Parts: sequence; C-alpha cells; structure tokens
Amino acid sequence: MMKSEWIEEFIILLRVEAGLTENTLSAYRTDLKQFYEYLEKKNKLDKEVQRRDLLQYFLYLKEWRDLSLRSVARHTVTIRNFFNFLYREDKIQLNPAEDLESPRIEKPLPTFLTDDEMEKLLKLPDNRDIFGMRDKAMLELLYATGMRVSEIINIRIIDLDLNEGYVRVKGKGEKERIVPIGSEALEAVKIYLQKGRRELKPENNEDKLFLNKSGKVLTRQGFWKILKRYARMSGKSDITPHTLRHTFATHLLSNGADLRSVQELLGHSDISTTQIYTHTDTSRLISVHRQYHPRA
Repeated sequence: MMKSEWIEEFIILLRVEAGLTENTLSAYRTDLKQFYEYLEKKNKLDKEVQRRDLLQYFLYLKEWRDLSLRSVARHTVTIRNFFNFLYREDKIQLNPAEDLESPRIEKPLPTFLTDDEMEKLLKLPDNRDIFGMRDKAMLELLYATGMRVSEIINIRIIDLDLNEGYVRVKGKGEKERIVPIGSEALEAVKIYLQKGRRELKPENNEDKLFLNKSGKVLTRQGFWKILKRYARMSGKSDITPHTLRHTFATHLLSNGADLRSVQELLGHSDISTTQIYTHTDTSRLISVHRQYHPRA
C-alpha cells in the first residue's frame, strides 16, 4: 500500500529532524512522487509493496528512463529511507527496502597532467609581476604538496618552515599533516614573500599566505579564476584545482613512491581513496605499451 500523504509526512520529518535544505527536500519529494506515479500506472497503490516491485522500478529507471547509475543510486537511497520511515511509524508491516543496496558506481579515473604539460603550466606566470610571483608560488606549491584548494588558501605564513622545507597543512576534520616542499616551490614561495606579498599591502595584519589585489585573503572563487586563466593559456582548459592534486599523486606513484606515503601526503583517512591513483598509473603504462611496443 502507498498513500500520497505519507510522502509529505516523510518530508516534514526530514525538514524538522534532519534539517535538510529545501533543494534536498524538493529532490526527495520529486523522487517519491515519480515512484508513486509508477505504482499508480501498475495499479499497485492499494497493494503491499514487495521487494521485487522496488527492483523492477529501479530496472525501469535504468532501462526505460535511461537514467545513469548515479541517478538510480539516488532514487534507491530516497526510497530506502522512505520505507524505513514507514516501517518505523507502523504504517507498513514488512519493509521491502530493508538492507536494500544502491547500485555500485565506479569512480571515474582522475585526470592528470603529463610531466611536459605540468612544466608548461608552471612556466606561465610572469615572475617580474607581483601577481605573477603569487601565482607562480601557488601553482608550484599545489604541485609540490598535492594540497586541496581549501587548504592552500588557508595556509598562514607561520605554517611554513622555509629553513626545513615543509608546510603544516590543516585538512578535513581539522587534521594536521606535515608536507615537504620541493626546492622549486620553496624558491617560488620565497620570491613571493620577499618581493610580491608586501606589495599587496595585507589588510588588518592578514596572516594568510596568498592574498588578492585588495590585500585580503584569496577566496576559492578567486583561485579558480586564476587557474582557469592559466589553463586557457596552456591549451588545457579543463584543468581544475583537483587536476593538480591528481597530478601530484600520479607522478609520485609513477616514480616509485609507496601508496602509504602518498596517502599521508594527501591527507586521506582511508587508503582505499588513494588506491584510485594506482589504476591511473596502470592506465598510463598500458597506453605507453600500446604506443611503443612493436607487437602491441
């Protein structure tokens, strides 16, 4: 059995107890209304919903509605949560969605730059200009450390140890890690600090390393705009901040770094998150083999 008013009761519960945004609540409502309409067309609104009904619906979404696995997975989560709610509220006697698993979604392999492409990108900022000094230091530091954008824009000057050559990074969950800085990134940061940053006239004793033209801390959006400009100049307009993070990890593994060390440098809590880069490296080796082996 399925009643339309149950959908609104569920949405109210999510709004009050889970504090979800209106956009998220709207998505839940849309998914459930589509499921309601499906049952209505199948003349099953007044019948007990079985597990096979759910599986047939997901197959319908995939085969007939041509939805992606990611979209089907979202519908699965919505319906599972909905039926869990109905069962807890004693509106149904059996829960057809109990232990219902979402379809497995393969993560796309991360994109990365080759050595030559990365070298080309790093040479683009003009070190004779204060903004060029800043941009050179940012790009070099990102490639040298694999930091996330949120991490690099929050780096403070006191987080740097230029003598020992490392930076203290505060990552997700406020977890700190120490990441070495390569010699070229170190040199770029020193030049920016000595000749560029002071010219930006830091506002209110701003202690963040990277500043915008107003002397305020650089925002995520500001960094994106800067990177996009250099990406277009390099001829690789699809470069994103994460591309540089992926490139950092891929180049380390390609040159013999062990997976556990790369995990620590990236700040991944689970090594399975880091393992995707081993697939990237395998793909690169296959590509090289096909290109250069005479019998490939």
